[in-house]
Amino acid sequence: MFRTIITSHQLHPLPDVKLLDCRARLGDPQWGATTFATAHLPSAQRADLDTQLATTPGDRGRHPLPDIETWVAEIRNWGITQENQVVVYDDAGGAFAARAWWMFRWAGHAAVAVLDGGIQSWPGPLEASNEQIAQTAEPSNFEARAPLTKSVSAEDVLNGRGQIVDARSEDRWRGLEEPVDPVAGHIPGALCLPFQANLTSEGGFKSAAQLRARFAHLDDPIVCYCGSGVTAAHNVLALNIAGREEPSLYVGSWSEWINDPRRPIETC
Repeated sequence: MFRTIITSHQLHPLPDVKLLDCRARLGDPQWGATTFATAHLPSAQRADLDTQLATTPGDRGRHPLPDIETWVAEIRNWGITQENQVVVYDDAGGAFAARAWWMFRWAGHAAVAVLDGGIQSWPGPLEASNEQIAQTAEPSNFEARAPLTKSVSAEDVLNGRGQIVDARSEDRWRGLEEPVDPVAGHIPGALCLPFQANLTSEGGFKSAAQLRARFAHLDDPIVCYCGSGVTAAHNVLALNIAGREEPSLYVGSWSEWINDPRRPIETC
């Protein structure tokens, strides 16, 4: 069973694998569907960031979680059972796939891993398909189990429930720029640890030892956030690879935090 990351060479011989293509571009909801139709890993199905890995944006942020029943229904529609090894991938170092990884673990499914290096690491041919054709997997009887994850609310963060880690770029954390949300800055007390630094120059995850060193100065419990609870899951995954205590995800993240003017912000 693979619980964090998996390489293409480890994936190739495994039976009963379910592949999900999580490629996406923020601000371009159709990009993932178009790209998937052009080329994807053989037998992969698509997991849409905006409609399957999140629900309608609003007061809870840009990518709020669906309710667990809705998420389990999506898992069933992909034909995934408790016996399947799930492998999720993207083309962005796991930035989007990590969100799907976290959500499967939220439903209590331990056998889920991010493809290390993404679609770029796949050594074989890719497959094309017509996105207009409905996916044909036979629905499963998947049932949620106890969550393997932790999450916190804005109120928990406001009340000091853990060391806060921001996965966004340093310029966004400092408030020097904000290309996505209407307010710049960060949650007071948050440390800036951009998710990209979890990766090597080749685009795969750093070793467990390297990631332990990266996070060694953090005290548990840890709360991870970002702009909308997507790339924050990348830091959650990296902390798991490092062997640290399961951190909490603040799913609403900055895009929820700034919706209430009573919540403080900092800039540097």
